Amino acid sequence: MKKRTAKTRGAQLKQRIREHKGVFALYVVLRVLVLITLVFQLLNGNYENVFLCVLTLVLFLLPSFVEVNFHIELPDALEIVVLLFVFAAEILGEIQSFFTRFPHWDLLLHTVNGFLAAAIGFSMVDLLNRNDRFSFSLSPFFTALVAFCFSMTIAVLWEFFEFAADSLFAIDMQKDSVITQINSVALDPAGLNHVVHLPVQSVIVNGQDWTAVYGGYLDIGLLDTMEDMFVNFIGALVFSVIGFFYTKTRGKGKIARHFIPTPAASAKQETPQDAKLF
Repeated sequence: MKKRTAKTRGAQLKQRIREHKGVFALYVVLRVLVLITLVFQLLNGNYENVFLCVLTLVLFLLPSFVEVNFHIELPDALEIVVLLFVFAAEILGEIQSFFTRFPHWDLLLHTVNGFLAAAIGFSMVDLLNRNDRFSFSLSPFFTALVAFCFSMTIAVLWEFFEFAADSLFAIDMQKDSVITQINSVALDPAGLNHVVHLPVQSVIVNGQDWTAVYGGYLDIGLLDTMEDMFVNFIGALVFSVIGFFYTKTRGKGKIARHFIPTPAASAKQETPQDAKLF
């Protein structure tokens, strides 16, 4: 019985590899790169980065976990973007310092996150709309609205997490920005609601003139937070519009279908062992 089960799983694995060659190849390549990074970080004693590598390997299993436990089929394009997003954020962004080496790396990832989160929110509603077991149906507009609100909620929760991490552990997840001019009504000598524009000409920190080095003073991450929220808004809005027309035309959208999961045809017949193996 065990031999038969092993043979069955082996045959299913080979079949799924043939059906999803691109996803499997990318999955293997990224796992190898993460393992190599993990070994180097372990040898260098960077245990925090070792944890990030382990976390990345766990996050790589999310697509398979979702398919097995929720009985849905994820499009290859969605899986590829999710895998690349995790690798770009954890390995390239954190360990290889892409967040600081490339100024717009963080904004790019937040834009993609807004797009993906909207796709996930849209998919949850769409799957319920198409499920005969639920008396649940939203119009295309409200389906897109839920997707947009879901994405923005995820963005807000993430910014809460960054603020809490910075406040409790002083790790600067909210990257600071250099401010060269102050625009505030608090500086109006008459106490009226008139904006006073005051260029920063001198900032002394621990005896060092920061204006000569940095050109101004550092804010506390507000600009980073608002930029992240804005680009997330763009990503969420783009997919919400795409999802609206996808639902309006009932599945004719060429872009949306690559990012919207569908119910697995044989979900009820499959066991967790028979489900996707990578």
